[in-house]
Amino acid sequence: MNILQINTGIHGRSSKSSILADKILNELGESHSIENHLVRDISLASIPHIDADSFKSFADPICEEKPTLSDVLVKEVMNSDVLVLGVPMYNLGIPSTLKAWIDHIARPRITFRYTENGVEGLLKNKTAIIAAARGGVYQGTDKDVQSIYVKQVLNFLGFENIYFVYAEGMAFGEEQVNKSMASAEQEIKRVSALISNH
Repeated sequence: MNILQINTGIHGRSSKSSILADKILNELGESHSIENHLVRDISLASIPHIDADSFKSFADPICEEKPTLSDVLVKEVMNSDVLVLGVPMYNLGIPSTLKAWIDHIARPRITFRYTENGVEGLLKNKTAIIAAARGGVYQGTDKDVQSIYVKQVLNFLGFENIYFVYAEGMAFGEEQVNKSMASAEQEIKRVSALISNH
């Protein structure tokens, strides 16, 4: 199993979403054979937002000799079996750095294509686990547009097996934090078992 872990919390490895993502990795390591594990923390090494020139270049094939940043990011996803996303909620949405990462890996004819039947995602046979940490409680409410967006983007790119692990109420005090993290750890075990059955 090859795992790509993307951390997006502004507090780096101490972000609750990053801690949760690490817990996911540890559980997968206990239940599966991990061949490669790549961590990209885009809160520390930020990814530039796309501009007209970079957007135009996305139609070009991936260059192996002189790869662009987008080429590198796309290859990282292509080479992974499992994508672990550490995603905090900022102002009801995803971090802007994660949106920039998505914009760099969404490449026509490389990670998706348009057909007569609609859009076809080309990142197939991959699993995504989203470690979603929030200060408030939003799961299952109409305010949780974050989960809807992330799931739609991953489906758009071809991911079929998508799991969310939530740790909510992080701003409600230590007792709630401990309770939410303990609940999330149980969900991580459940998700890991499901992946074993794929």
